[in-house]
Amino acid sequence: MLTRRAALMGAAGIAASPLVVKAAQGEEIMDTSMAPPVDLSTLTRIKHKLVAPPFVHAHDQVGPAEPRIVEFEMKIVEKEMQIADDAYLQAMTFNGSVPGPLMVVHEGDYVELTLFNSADNMMQHNIDFHSATGALGGGSLTLVNPGEKTTLRFKATRPGTFVYHCAPGGPMIPWHVVSGMSGAIMVLPRDGLSDHNGQPVTYDRVYYIGENDFYIPKDENGDYMRFEDVGDSYSDTLEVMNGLIPSHVVFNGKVGALTGEGALTAAQGERVLFVHSQANRDSRPHLIGGHGDLVWEMGKFNNPPDRDLETWFIRGGSAGAALYEFLQPGVYAYVNHNLIEAVNLGATAHVLVEGDWNNDLMEQVVAPTEYDSAFEGKTALP
Repeated sequence: MLTRRAALMGAAGIAASPLVVKAAQGEEIMDTSMAPPVDLSTLTRIKHKLVAPPFVHAHDQVGPAEPRIVEFEMKIVEKEMQIADDAYLQAMTFNGSVPGPLMVVHEGDYVELTLFNSADNMMQHNIDFHSATGALGGGSLTLVNPGEKTTLRFKATRPGTFVYHCAPGGPMIPWHVVSGMSGAIMVLPRDGLSDHNGQPVTYDRVYYIGENDFYIPKDENGDYMRFEDVGDSYSDTLEVMNGLIPSHVVFNGKVGALTGEGALTAAQGERVLFVHSQANRDSRPHLIGGHGDLVWEMGKFNNPPDRDLETWFIRGGSAGAALYEFLQPGVYAYVNHNLIEAVNLGATAHVLVEGDWNNDLMEQVVAPTEYDSAFEGKTALP
């Protein structure tokens, strides 16, 4: 779709000024070319290669004393993805994965992202960082047509976990988000994480779980529909979206993506940090058999973490973080504790933990055996 930029940028006679905001149909595009430049030439540059969730690129938990410019590259990929045995999504993605990759920087760093919109794509795209300041989170400065690229730099001023998503304007915004275009960034404090007493906290592993709600239309026979391309899917998908009832609620792009061969792993005694995002709907993460030892429910590391939570709350359009030390081996289920969404719609992950069982924490005192129900297990009536 090549018309929106023309509509936004083709208005003649924009006067030269330090900042120009041009409104069109309730959207904004900005010209910041007249603002004075910032000299960052003395800062060190580093470059991270993004990896597909649930994994996270290599990073330091404690940053150096001086801020750095942290470079990332990310490609926008439109493609069909199978999200269940019988359902396919015409997906719009950051870097080809749903969710998009987790980026990690430190407070005070500069995030410098080069965003590529492949010439093979059909749609305009951009990126809105909830961690950024101004210009619709960068969305006003990153709108790219197919075959274009752009580079955005912003200062990471607030530590925490934050959502990013595509926001190309109007009804395109929710459609792009529920078609897979969201991810998260984690801005660590320069000195690393701290517990409720202000003491340093480290993690042995970090996993990124991105939760998505999908809205796959059905045909007259009740079967999920497939489409030739992303544009062809729009009108039918829009009708389902506006009903506000998802057909699927999944972790990392697919029913069962983080179970079976895709299950997460840990070892007994390891501390695992779970970063969880939901760009569109509220969620309620729960680790069955475990807890949230330290939970930054709103994802903001300037706030002291809550402790010992059984279930925490992720507001739609936000990301949170929870740290847990695995004390027992076995299979743990990490779920959205709207159990209808977890069991019936797909929002379940598994964590496989190796180690030695501790009977002090839990013991099967009597294994299941038959009993005479005529004489046992009944409550006397008054």
